[in-house]
Amino acid sequence: MVTIAQRIETLRVQKGLSRPALAAALGLPRMSVEKFETGRQTPSQDQQTKLAQYFGVSLAYLRGEADDPAGTDSWLSGNVADEPAIPRPVPKAVPRPAVVQSSGGDGDGAVFSALLKSKSFQDMVRSTVLEVLRSPEGQQLLAKAVHKELNR
Repeated sequence: MVTIAQRIETLRVQKGLSRPALAAALGLPRMSVEKFETGRQTPSQDQQTKLAQYFGVSLAYLRGEADDPAGTDSWLSGNVADEPAIPRPVPKAVPRPAVVQSSGGDGDGAVFSALLKSKSFQDMVRSTVLEVLRSPEGQQLLAKAVHKELNR
């Protein structure tokens, strides 16, 4: 059985991060990741949730209770853990803008320009971007961007 300490180290190494870099990305004390990986300290429930979200894995996988990072193996076998689910945003249905077919030539630029100015197209792009930014991958990108700006 894999321990939470082993799992954290494996996930960190797979991401190519140092221990201090992971601690900084998660807003944890500098030496906390070293303590987690050596087994001298067990992450709190909140810290486990942060780690699982950061790495994009289930809590069961992080704890070594499951071998599937998404946690579907325990679901398939009927062993559902009593852990809070990580909320995922539900995408809103956005009406697609009507695109007028053009015959080619200089009119194509006008059609594309009209599409970009369309309120329904702008709403669709906005909702898509927000959905991506709310995902674990989007949160990682935001954390990296913030970290990069703070280090300037």
